[in-house]
Amino acid sequence: MVANYVPEGISVEFQSENGVLGMGPFPFEGEEDADIINAGKQTITILEGGSFFDSAFSFGMIRGQKVDLTILGAMEVSENGDIANWKIPGKMVKGMGGAMDLVASAENIIVAMMHVNKAGESKILKKCTLPLTGVNCVKKVVTELAVLEVTPKGFKLLERAPGVSVEDIIKATEADLIIEGEIPEMQF
Repeated sequence: MVANYVPEGISVEFQSENGVLGMGPFPFEGEEDADIINAGKQTITILEGGSFFDSAFSFGMIRGQKVDLTILGAMEVSENGDIANWKIPGKMVKGMGGAMDLVASAENIIVAMMHVNKAGESKILKKCTLPLTGVNCVKKVVTELAVLEVTPKGFKLLERAPGVSVEDIIKATEADLIIEGEIPEMQF
């Protein structure tokens, strides 16, 4: 969904691990092409100059550290930047996907996730409880409540969602938060 929010005047080259370079935003309703999808099997658009290639070439780009920034979801993130996003013990999984390659290869890892799970428990933890995808690799976490930076001292609260108080964020977070000064609202 990140491609849907790139402001005018900024050029970003999005890559999808299934073999797309130049991925654009989601198509408008009625303009979908079922043959043009991202790695999550969602229909997408292709920007002018975009290209398609096989997954071996795609993972060559990823493993060759040609991807500067990775944005992905997670089930848990720990205060030292560990990420768990591929398996819940006892649940059926098709495989780990490309997340382990992505977090091992990019310098800048941003996680976009919900702040709490369906039971209302924090997913922003002191230590991950699920099997890890990557260790000490996440730089920033963006949730529906806050923007957090992973620092050597733990999570630093950078921004809060409109209408969300710092106290609400503290209550929804298991890990300790570094809070310095007035925390501004996210700007959209």
